[in-house]
Amino acid sequence: MHFSWSTLLLQTVNFAVLVWLLRRFLYKPVLRMVDARRAEIDKQYVDAKAVEAEAAAHLGDIEAKRAGIAAEREQVLKAAAAQAEEAAKARHDRAERETATFLDDARKTLAAEREQALAEARRSALDLGAAVATRLLSEIPLALRAEAWIERIEQHLAGLPPAERNGLLGQFADGAPLTVVSAAPFPPETAELWRNRLKRSFGDHVGVAFEADPALVAGVELHLPTAILRFSFASALESLRAEIEADDKPR
Repeated sequence: MHFSWSTLLLQTVNFAVLVWLLRRFLYKPVLRMVDARRAEIDKQYVDAKAVEAEAAAHLGDIEAKRAGIAAEREQVLKAAAAQAEEAAKARHDRAERETATFLDDARKTLAAEREQALAEARRSALDLGAAVATRLLSEIPLALRAEAWIERIEQHLAGLPPAERNGLLGQFADGAPLTVVSAAPFPPETAELWRNRLKRSFGDHVGVAFEADPALVAGVELHLPTAILRFSFASALESLRAEIEADDKPR
């Protein structure tokens, strides 16, 4: 086998040129591309880390906001429950007050109606009793009624304290008359009897006159100069009516 140094040299030179060409036009550009790609990958990695950190920060903010929202929601629910309970209590208290007021008004109304009914019943009974008494008295002879009235007058005058009795008698010092007012005119004999008995009570110097007033219903009134002594049925009825009216007034 023949070995050619020129051929070896030529192939060596060709190999060196090929290596230089590969290094010049292939290897270095590839290295630059690899470095550029690595730098880009590193940058993307750094950016990803930054994004991840930002996402973690946002996630922390979201979690904090979520916790705050949950706490606020709990506070709102508690406040709403407290307001609802307070409103329910207020409604309950108001209902109790309204019920108590209604019952109190109802009791007052019933009491007033009962008092009014009793007052009307008393007035009706008084009117009925007055009508019955008037009818019964009308059936009694006037002479008998007059005798009962004069006896009552004499008993009343005899039972007066001395000072009051002297005050009544002193009204006739100037000769003023005493007037007897009856529901019906007295017969002459009855009038004369009354005159004599009244003079014994008031004095012989007292003049006695007689008048009639049907409004008295029954009984008599003694009209003195400055006073009136009432012994009539109408006066008794007025006293009873006044008592009933006084009882009917609200206290």
